[in-house]
Amino acid sequence: MTALRNQVAALARRAGHGASAEAFFRWCTAVLVARSTNIDSLIRRHRAGETIAVDEFLHARYTTDGQEVAATWWNFQLDGYGTWLWALAAHLRRTPRSRVDAYRDGVALSVRYLIEFWKQPSYDWWEENVGHRHTSTLAPLYAGLLAATALDVLPDDLCQQALGVARHIRETVLSAGRRDGRLAKWLGGDAVDASLIACGIPFGLVDPADPVMTGTIQAIESTLAHGGVHRYLQDTYYGGGEWPLLAALLGWHYATVGRLDEAHAQLAWIVQHASGEGDLSEQVADHLLAPSALPNWVERWGPVASPLLWSHAMFLTLALELGIVTAPIR
Repeated sequence: MTALRNQVAALARRAGHGASAEAFFRWCTAVLVARSTNIDSLIRRHRAGETIAVDEFLHARYTTDGQEVAATWWNFQLDGYGTWLWALAAHLRRTPRSRVDAYRDGVALSVRYLIEFWKQPSYDWWEENVGHRHTSTLAPLYAGLLAATALDVLPDDLCQQALGVARHIRETVLSAGRRDGRLAKWLGGDAVDASLIACGIPFGLVDPADPVMTGTIQAIESTLAHGGVHRYLQDTYYGGGEWPLLAALLGWHYATVGRLDEAHAQLAWIVQHASGEGDLSEQVADHLLAPSALPNWVERWGPVASPLLWSHAMFLTLALELGIVTAPIR
């Protein structure tokens, strides 16, 4: 249920693999419906004022047969539940013959869950910083709730609640998530994080051409981007390298606002950093922010993950956006 898997599914549909995307979205629905009692209980406990431990919320990782992954993980990640609603709506727009009724229960459960818990501090995109409300987490919640209201599957009262919360999310970010004319990593903070790009494209919390988004991109360009893109300045994970998926996300923004030469340059950088077999890794080590930290991570978990499906999905998304490839991609 992570944002990664939802973005991969969105790419699969855009790339012409509708059946694969359909299977994933049906799986998401089944996972949610199987946890309807748990969702009801969490909402009831929260409204009663009970404290809910961070590991009691819905998980971020499930097995292919819909079971929760048993290993310890940073599970309370709300962004995936918003991203799946956004991605599902995009899939249905591109697949008119797909029946929205098949997803009705899963959509309603997700919407109820997000309406109840969107204000909760959670882990961010990088499975870190659980004590904050993250701007780039709120963006897919906003997009997902809006997308759900357009599917015509929600009861009227729930639809109106979703619209109201989406508006509240945007107002909250613009009032508490801005610093010096740009977006901040979390509400009340001032740090820059490359995941903030997604607040413009694809999630539309802020228009990509809005001065707030322009200021955010400028801050990312001046601190985190030089071909590749770092996550944030204090990153020590595997030495804090540059992430191809973030290079593609920045390129997607450039393409959206008409900076096509720069968008093509991002795509070229990613190609240059593919392996001889064409694999794209999680990150590359050309410009490490914390090189002394790299050996410790390699000893702990082995080499940097490669290939990383998310990196490939974002690369293909940018290539499709630029017309370098067309669907269906084989």
